[in-house]
Amino acid sequence: MKNICAGVLMTLAALPVIAQQAVRMGIAGMTHDHVNAILNQPRHEGMILVGFAEPDRELAMRLLHRANLPDSLWFPSLEKLIEKAKPDAICDFRSTFQHLETVEICAPRKIHVMVEKPLAVNMKHALKMEQLARQHGIHLITNYETTWYAGHYEAFDMIHRQGLLGELRKVVIMDGHTGPKEIGCSQAFLHWLTDPVMNGGGAIMDFGCYGADIMTWLMQGQKPLSVFAQTRTNKPEVYPKVDDEATIIVQYPTTQGIFQASWNWPYGRKDTEIYGQTGYIFTNRLPEMKVKTGPERDAQESTQIARPLQYPYNDPFSYFAAVVRNEINPTNDLGGLKINMIAMEILDAAVRSAKTGKVIKLK
Repeated sequence: MKNICAGVLMTLAALPVIAQQAVRMGIAGMTHDHVNAILNQPRHEGMILVGFAEPDRELAMRLLHRANLPDSLWFPSLEKLIEKAKPDAICDFRSTFQHLETVEICAPRKIHVMVEKPLAVNMKHALKMEQLARQHGIHLITNYETTWYAGHYEAFDMIHRQGLLGELRKVVIMDGHTGPKEIGCSQAFLHWLTDPVMNGGGAIMDFGCYGADIMTWLMQGQKPLSVFAQTRTNKPEVYPKVDDEATIIVQYPTTQGIFQASWNWPYGRKDTEIYGQTGYIFTNRLPEMKVKTGPERDAQESTQIARPLQYPYNDPFSYFAAVVRNEINPTNDLGGLKINMIAMEILDAAVRSAKTGKVIKLK
């Protein structure tokens, strides 16, 4: 069975799985709670974990001990980790503002980088990161939870391979939860996630980035004509420095995207609704998808099951390792630099639009 990734159907036979050299992978920082993905499961096919760089020794020891990992995996700085552990690749679990510093350290050393979403804190940082990655010939990719949802790839296939919806007209992407403090994020995470400098904003960056990424990918790298956004802080007693509610509207010639990013949902959400000329697809983290196509009087909504993602597309660390080994070209993928530079342009424009109240037209 063929597996879809960024519009390219690739057979599993085309991907070397067994005869491969394990990529030596290090971790920069431990203040992003998504670091638990590697702490709780340090072994991933295609890679070997060689260490964590975290200046806060107490935090590092606490997390390593909780995960039953040895103290020897701790290094006080990224430079020291690189010197001693000789990684081929680095996964960044620090503040978004620090992503640039990670690339500045790694790129000249030919060390590939995967950052947690979004790519950068603003467009200025993103452009510097892109320049460094291209200058030194490294891969720079962005990890989103939604990249590993099978329904997104099934929807892409239905739209672009099967033509089930006709031309896209509207995409509504809803992401978020009740709030990072409300769901119990760690103090180390909250310290920078709720800081407008270190995170670039609040919910608009934390969850608006999912919509910007998925929309750009669904539009196959097409840039929108304009971006408009509004933000609000509904809980100033909890988040006094940043927004906790954001709506972003991106306009293409005949397609509109609406991203609802919120720390005010009653439940966690990662929902994508895709509407075309002749039908719709609703998908989320579950394999079950709601699909309706055809003439209105005859159309019936059906539940379809997305095909499971296959190795290495089913795991961020295995995928990154395959990218490092040049087994995958990530250019047009959800985490690829090309897609994420446009996603960053959308986010950057959204922040400016929310501050000025103006529609931002993209060049």
